[in-house]
Amino acid sequence: MAVNRNHSREGGVVIPNAESVLKQCKDVELSFSDVTGKPEIFKGTKKGMLYLTPYRMIFVSKGKDPMLSFMMPFYLVKGCSIEQPVFSANYIKGQIQAEAGGGWEGQGTFKLAFNSGGAIEFGQLMMKAASSASSGVPLQNPGYGYTPFPGGYYPAPPAPGGYSPMPGGYAAPPPPNGSYPYAPPPVNAYGPAPQPMGHPYAQTPGLEVVILSSLSSPSLGDPRNAR
Repeated sequence: MAVNRNHSREGGVVIPNAESVLKQCKDVELSFSDVTGKPEIFKGTKKGMLYLTPYRMIFVSKGKDPMLSFMMPFYLVKGCSIEQPVFSANYIKGQIQAEAGGGWEGQGTFKLAFNSGGAIEFGQLMMKAASSASSGVPLQNPGYGYTPFPGGYYPAPPAPGGYSPMPGGYAAPPPPNGSYPYAPPPVNAYGPAPQPMGHPYAQTPGLEVVILSSLSSPSLGDPRNAR
């Protein structure tokens, strides 16, 4: 988890390690509860865009909110559920733990309300991406590629001692002593990571998305079938 580390001056999103963007949703509201220490920056409802990459969610605020961006790597997220209230927008709810050097210490509960729809699709794809990351084969979306886009996608500069983006391919995240503690992939780049390797995702069985509905919706199906 990192606060105010993933936005550009122009208001776009900064994608770490040249990761691809799997999905984005506009008109999303982010709010927090039960936050350790109750820092001011977590108060209120933030409105903006939500992005999904093979390793994380990134929220970028619109307007003058002091929280300009909020990044949540899958291995620090647990207890996720997709909830469908009768009289308000569907939302994703879960718990997030602070990351060392991320600008905050502690833990809290987050809520992502999708005012323009897309909560179920986003949540199912997020679960699939987290499962793929835990196996050492990151989920990719060839339609996005790895170069900056006119809509405001910018690859983050590599951390000191980390990996630089690989032309035409996936750039491995930096080693544990870098800004983001993901273990690099094996030598063949795309083979499943050997176990045990201490890969952070393997330690997060809590990222199992559950759909909770106030109405009977048999057509939605079980999100676990999306794997």
